[in-house]
Formats: sequence, C-alpha cells, structure tokens
Amino acid sequence: MSVILVTGGTGLVGQAIQYIIETEPEGSRFGKRPGEKWVFIGSSEADLRNQEQSKKLFEKYKPTHVIHLAAFVGGLFINMKRKLDFLRDNILINDNVLHNAHELGCKKVISCLSTCVYPDKVDYPLDETKIHLGLPHDSNFGYAHAKRLVDVQNHAYKDQYGDNFTSAIPTNVFGPHDNYDLESAHVLPALMHKCYLAKKNGTPFVVWGSGKPLRQFIYSRDLARLFVWMLREYDDVEPLILSVGEDEEVSIKQAADAVVSAMGFSGEYRFDTTKADGQFRKPASNKKLLSLIGDFEFTPFEKALEETVQWFQQNYSNARIGKP
Repeated sequence: MSVILVTGGTGLVGQAIQYIIETEPEGSRFGKRPGEKWVFIGSSEADLRNQEQSKKLFEKYKPTHVIHLAAFVGGLFINMKRKLDFLRDNILINDNVLHNAHELGCKKVISCLSTCVYPDKVDYPLDETKIHLGLPHDSNFGYAHAKRLVDVQNHAYKDQYGDNFTSAIPTNVFGPHDNYDLESAHVLPALMHKCYLAKKNGTPFVVWGSGKPLRQFIYSRDLARLFVWMLREYDDVEPLILSVGEDEEVSIKQAADAVVSAMGFSGEYRFDTTKADGQFRKPASNKKLLSLIGDFEFTPFEKALEETVQWFQQNYSNARIGKP
C-alpha cells in the first residue's frame, strides 16, 4: 500500500490534484493506481511550522510519498510588506516536512517551488540550471530565499542519505479554489475578484499597474496532472519547471481583458499606473519537461480562465475572498 500525503491539500494545487485523482480513469497515466491511498491535509490538521505537530501528522499517516505544497504565500504587495514572515514561516514548514519524511523513510518527496526563486538579473528564458546564479528580485526576497533552500536541502539529503527528494517549479498557477482575498491574492484571482465586485456594485474596474508585464499562466488542473506524472516517473534531484511554453506569455492587460470578457463586465475599466508593476517578464523554458513527458496537451488560457471564472461566480460565498 502506497500512502501519498499532499500537504497544502486544501489549497489551489492540492484541490486540483484531488480533482484529477478522482476524475481520471484509475490506472491511467494521471489517474489513481490500485493500492494507493491519497491523503490531502490543510493547515487545520497541523501547523507545519510547529515541529511537534508536524511529527504527529507524519506518524499518523505514515506516508510513503509526499507532494509538499504547503506554504505561506501571497501576491506582490504582501510579499514586499512582510519579508521576514515569508522567509521564516516557509523555512520552518519546509524543514519540518523534509526532516519528517527522511525520518520515516519516505520513498519520494516532491516540493513545490516558484519562478520567483530565480535571480532578478538573469539571462532568459529561465531554466533549471539558473536558480542560484544571483539574488532574487527584492519584492520576493523572503519567500524566494526560503524556497531556494528547499533545492539546497534536497541535494543535501540526497548526498548524505540517498533520499529521493526533488522539486517542481510551476509558473503562475490559477484555477478553482484559488485565494481571492484582495489583500494577498496573486494577479489573476485578484483581477477576477475586483471585476466581480465592480460588476456587482456598478463601480469602475481598476487594474493596478500598467498592464504591460508578461506572465506564463498554467491551469491548476494541468499542473495537477504534471505533479502526478512527476510522482510516477521523475526521479532526479534537480528541479523541473512545470509550465506552458515561453511562446504563450500573456500580458496583464490581456489577462484583464479575458476576465472582463468571461465576467460579462461592461462598466468602466482602466489601469492605475501609479501602482508598481513588479518584474516585467520572467519567461521560463519547458523544454526539459517536454523532452521527458512526451505528448502533453495544455488547456488553452481562455478556456481555463472561463472555467475558473464560472467556478468563482458559482462558489463566491464559499471561496477564499477575505474580509468584505
């Protein structure tokens, strides 16, 4: 019996993995396999910053495999405001998960990183060899350093003990069950929530920044399939970028236009250029992924966005929307 523990299992990517495990045909490439037990846990079950609670969680479920998604996360502005919190909380979470996985003799751990771990000044496109070539962008200082350390720890556990610990680097993830709290949301869910409120209240839809920065967005359900594939087939300690191709970058203005269209919003819509833009672009190469996985079809951005907006509108009262 294999027990796959998914930390952060109630969040955006965890919910997507659960959806894929429940809907893909059993025994298929991305489906559940016979003799597997999947356990999805959220922060209500254990505070992974706490050593004792983390140990009890691992002793309770005795996982053979871990997909480690749990993190203290947020968008550009909260990252800039609370650098130490992002650094310290994520260091504690990651160390507790990896240490307990090692102590229990887990066969495999895949930790989720982010493209913000990359240096601010770097040659594009990003690839798996460039993580430690310089300092990360100052806006993500705390979070980026904590996530980089996961890669360092993975190598140390492998070198010293032979542990099969690795990591995935998704680009900008979006989909159902995202965090839509305007204080801490990433760009797409923040745009959806702002547009929803503008439509509901008959107020202007104001997008922060110029709308010019470019991002690669990956649908959470596509990412979930890639995590399942990594669990089955990827056994290298080196991180792996999980992303659409760099030719599929979308500007924030294009993303906002797509939200306006999917929401059916017809009110005033403008950009507040007094607000910061963050990094202009950080294209990542998915060549290594495609060379290993072979044939994989990503959901087109507009289709994935429409499905997400539909989910958000139908589940608004239960979504993570923060304080009204």
